[in-house]
Amino acid sequence: MPRRNSLRGSLAGLLGLALVGGASAADISTATGKVSIETSPAKIAVFDIAAIDTLDALGVKIAGLPSNLYLPELAHLKDGSAIVGDIFEPNLEALSELQPDLIIVGGRSSTQVEATSQVAPTIDMTMDGDTLLQQAKDRLAAYGALFGKRAQAETAARELDAVVEKAHAAVAGKGKALIVMTNGPKVTAYGPGSRFGWVHAALDLPPAVPDVEAATHGEAVSFEFIRKANPDWLLVLDRAAAIGSEDQNARTTLDNELIAETTAWKMGQVIYLPAGDFYIAAGGVQAMSRVFTAITDAYSGAK
Repeated sequence: MPRRNSLRGSLAGLLGLALVGGASAADISTATGKVSIETSPAKIAVFDIAAIDTLDALGVKIAGLPSNLYLPELAHLKDGSAIVGDIFEPNLEALSELQPDLIIVGGRSSTQVEATSQVAPTIDMTMDGDTLLQQAKDRLAAYGALFGKRAQAETAARELDAVVEKAHAAVAGKGKALIVMTNGPKVTAYGPGSRFGWVHAALDLPPAVPDVEAATHGEAVSFEFIRKANPDWLLVLDRAAAIGSEDQNARTTLDNELIAETTAWKMGQVIYLPAGDFYIAAGGVQAMSRVFTAITDAYSGAK
């Protein structure tokens, strides 16, 4: 999800951080640059699912959460936490009642920095692009420093690296891939440099179509386009499944005569990625691990 913070919003967030006191502080890398912030804030509110996923991996308590966490693996976090809006827009009244020491936004909530900074210091931890994997590890290290969880963060980083290494080995020499997203009956494709280009970059995964338009919402394509591209592997994101919509699912959308002519379909090399992990929580260390593991499992089972 592209970052659309206004300069004014970013400055508001940084000015808010400048007000944070305390005996110890850490320089934290954020989407808008480095900021110095008091370590181990006692009460936090988080609007970005990727950030929530990584903080959960570190065992950090989150006091304020969005109404929908999308991932069943995160459902336990709602116990004892307040609902302070959704992933797009904060509920400023609820935030004010919570009185957090720090607010974390990112991705879909990144435009709200100015609004949330009126309540408490806010940092934007948005991640996107081909370097998403490295950004995820940078955020992991930042949270480790911020919450006194450096050892846990280092362990989580090593575990993520190991998962990526397995996926990298699994895909090597097994052909070209095309990433597609279904949205009901509609299909869009993604390649290197796109929103999901980090999969190609992290795994050195050869693209079936190198010049897919690198747009946020992908390049709208036809089934004829996919047949002509003839990928050895189809990596499929079902957007309806990711957001809990009842629209036509990806398996139904892709089950047609044109897709059936591709090598990927004929060989049973169609991977339905963990939808919420890939679409909503990309950059969260646990979510990314599940995505890479799904890719490893599928490629490892190839003939």
